[in-house]
Amino acid sequence: IEEQADQVRAVKRYESGMVVNPVTVGPETTLGEVREIVARKKITGFPVVDPATGRLVGMLTHRDMRFESDLNVTAASLMTTGDLITVRESAGREEARHLLKTRKIERVVVVDEDYRAVGLITMKDIEKAQAFPHAAKDDQGRLLVGAASTVGDTGYERAMALAEAGCDVVVIDTAHGHSASVAQVVERIKRENNRLQIIAGNVATYDATRALIDAGADAVKVGIGPGSICTTRIVAGVGVPQLTAVLDAARAAKGTGASVIADGGIKYSGDLAKAIAAGANVAMMGSMFAGTDESPGEVFLYQGRSYKSYRGMGSVGAMGAGSADRYFQKEVSSEKLVPEGIEG
Repeated sequence: IEEQADQVRAVKRYESGMVVNPVTVGPETTLGEVREIVARKKITGFPVVDPATGRLVGMLTHRDMRFESDLNVTAASLMTTGDLITVRESAGREEARHLLKTRKIERVVVVDEDYRAVGLITMKDIEKAQAFPHAAKDDQGRLLVGAASTVGDTGYERAMALAEAGCDVVVIDTAHGHSASVAQVVERIKRENNRLQIIAGNVATYDATRALIDAGADAVKVGIGPGSICTTRIVAGVGVPQLTAVLDAARAAKGTGASVIADGGIKYSGDLAKAIAAGANVAMMGSMFAGTDESPGEVFLYQGRSYKSYRGMGSVGAMGAGSADRYFQKEVSSEKLVPEGIEG
């Protein structure tokens, strides 16, 4: 759970209009401790603050640490102290950009009236915002993040940890969403945190869609077995043709305010148009993006050409890595798993 929450935090910190409550270190923090934070959180610049008052006393960057080998040396002896460049909370993006450019620095600390570090603006974030103006972001300029959870107490605890980490939407992700356990965990999460958006699924019928919406789901994921790397229909003998499933789900969601997500089976560009025409608000696609630079698959060479590994959530490899509970096989040993997907 903590590993997934750390991944959410990493994405939230990857791009920000302003990094709110930035990671800080104290003057007595050792270089060894700082490098552990660098490795864990993937950040290279730290405001140094007085632990008693919270006031900014210095700035520690990768350039200050690069040539130091003594891991016991403190931040106080490495940090930059004189003439610290800061801006007030009211500063706009253009003002911060102008300051970064004219002073030839990579980051500027945002301080309040008491000179406490409350934020961090970096040139990298400003450049990313200009390069990708249509990126999906929250009201603080951070990338929107979705993460998957499951059912039962484990799923509830995971969802709460993800929400605490800053996750915008949690997906209650099971192969068969029309079950009491899915509805119960959706209701439980919504009672605790009604602001957290929840996507529940997967379903393929009118009744299943209504059940999840009535439980409190903000969106329902539709599709059992349509994906290119999914074999649920063959192995389990369960499934509904995707266009029919989307039509039924859209009919169930009409007038409720909940969204319908067509998940899987988008092989050609026309399939996306069909899903939207059938009533889906949005479609999820995997195979279309599987070979892109941004996808996480491992690259390997075959006959002189580069390929990326791609696996279904129901494949043996993915189940072994933690997705077995999605197919209600969490307690099954790896030798007896019944795969409902392929990998290659």
